[in-house]
Amino acid sequence: MAQQYGGIHPDRQAGARVEEIGQQLVRSTKASQTPYKFQFHLLADENTINAFALPGGQIFITAGLLKNLKSEGQVAGVLAHEIGHVVGRHSAEQVAKSQLTQGLTGAAAIGLYDPDRPSTAVSAAAAAIVGKLVTMRFGRQDELESDELAVDFTAQAGYDPRAMIQVMQILEQAGGGKNPPEFMSTHPNPGNRIAELEKDIAAQFPGGVPATLKP
Repeated sequence: MAQQYGGIHPDRQAGARVEEIGQQLVRSTKASQTPYKFQFHLLADENTINAFALPGGQIFITAGLLKNLKSEGQVAGVLAHEIGHVVGRHSAEQVAKSQLTQGLTGAAAIGLYDPDRPSTAVSAAAAAIVGKLVTMRFGRQDELESDELAVDFTAQAGYDPRAMIQVMQILEQAGGGKNPPEFMSTHPNPGNRIAELEKDIAAQFPGGVPATLKP
């Protein structure tokens, strides 16, 4: 997966901070009660604006997206959204629907893959699976559910959930009316996303978002 985006970012400190924010989200929420082993990776690609999750808890964010984010809360919002996809089993459902796990190009390839002793055939099959997973489009209901979970997760971890709205605004601006960021292609906008986020936040905090939450 990392190879598809230029490898893991060489700034280990930045990568460790992404991992730290992600693990704080997991520890503070029901994600910690799932069987998934969550790990968070900063990818070296400075040009692609994207984040994605694989079934089982492997979560990736590109340097291209990270450098557009202005606060720790916004980073937490992106990671929380991806955790939501894992907890909601959206990626797993996508894999099942696409029949990626049939034959050598599926479960067999994943099961046989050994990074220390890779075979050409198995590596190529695994790479094909990775490529398809990255480009899968989530449905409207999956996106709304992950947004709602992100509001819950960020607040429970001590972050202001309104940072999610800022992320959506940043992604819209990054498109500049031309080609949308890759994130918006694989995570299509389910209607008025900002309005839905505002509704979720108002439902959770009818008296207003506490000032103690970190932006």
